Amino acid sequence: MSLATHMRMMARNNLWSNLRLLGACAKLSNEEFRATRTSFFPSLHETLNHILAVDRYYIDALDNGGLGPRAFTEFKPYDDAASLAEAQEVSDRKLLAICDAETEDSLKRMVATDRGEKGRVDEVRGDLIAHLFLHQIHHRGQAHAMLAGTSVKPPQLDEYFLNYDRLSSGPELRSLGIATPEAFRQEPIP
Repeated sequence: MSLATHMRMMARNNLWSNLRLLGACAKLSNEEFRATRTSFFPSLHETLNHILAVDRYYIDALDNGGLGPRAFTEFKPYDDAASLAEAQEVSDRKLLAICDAETEDSLKRMVATDRGEKGRVDEVRGDLIAHLFLHQIHHRGQAHAMLAGTSVKPPQLDEYFLNYDRLSSGPELRSLGIATPEAFRQEPIP
């Protein structure tokens, strides 16, 4: 599998995982969603809003949008899981479009990140995208653990890459308009 294909698959997994996790959170009362819990960020609300704020920063950098640190200072946290889920899906679909356009060569190109007072840091596009996925996975894991202490059962988030997983996740992925990993093995990638 090429790196570009892997990035396309990860973008789809990212969208699906966020939809599943935020869908479960949307079943919580707003009080339960905002309740103080043990984790790096003290609530599901803060953790999941942090994911979106960081996504906006890096996606803007990948698009050469020029927001830099304003992606954080101008970010207004979403009050509830349902509105956050809608915003996260928009962000995830932007990232999916970026990954679908990547090639082996474009993933090697440099992209500038504006680190505010720390200056501009050039990063390899592929590394930046990989970091963004890792950041998502890291904080989704924290949110998943916090969700386990609520009235809503945490959803399965690791049923994506294996043939066996298609039995449970395939119909859901297709309903979201996201190709399953099997499709990447059977169809040429642009």
